[in-house]
Amino acid sequence: MPQIHYTQLEEPLWPLMNKFYRAHQSSMKAVRDAQLWVARRDEIIAALCLRPVSGGHWLTGLFVDPAYRAQGIAARLIREAVNGMDEPVWLFCHPDLRGFYERRGFRFNPELPYAMAERLSRYARSKPMIAMGLEPAKP
Repeated sequence: MPQIHYTQLEEPLWPLMNKFYRAHQSSMKAVRDAQLWVARRDEIIAALCLRPVSGGHWLTGLFVDPAYRAQGIAARLIREAVNGMDEPVWLFCHPDLRGFYERRGFRFNPELPYAMAERLSRYARSKPMIAMGLEPAKP
């Protein structure tokens, strides 16, 4: 079986990420003003976006092909994407995913910049949503 490669997707290949999301009927979309990260085994099997926001980065769009779940791929993709970040990384997720992200070093209910707190408030009106944050590693 081919090895899995974890890389930042080069700009000319960005459409492949949306093709991956669509192939799995995911409503997620790659955003142009972000770092796009993928796990590939020939084809993309997992993806996420790291979008710069005031004071840090916002992790969005994490999705793993259902055939590859529960193999540590999401954890490794997150680790590769945030490696070397010198600012916090925040994400919003369903409360059921809290434990998953805590095992990856994120903490529940971090202090958010105003714009992120406002966004969370809007999202939480229509579905259960919590904030998680990962502080940069101390040298």
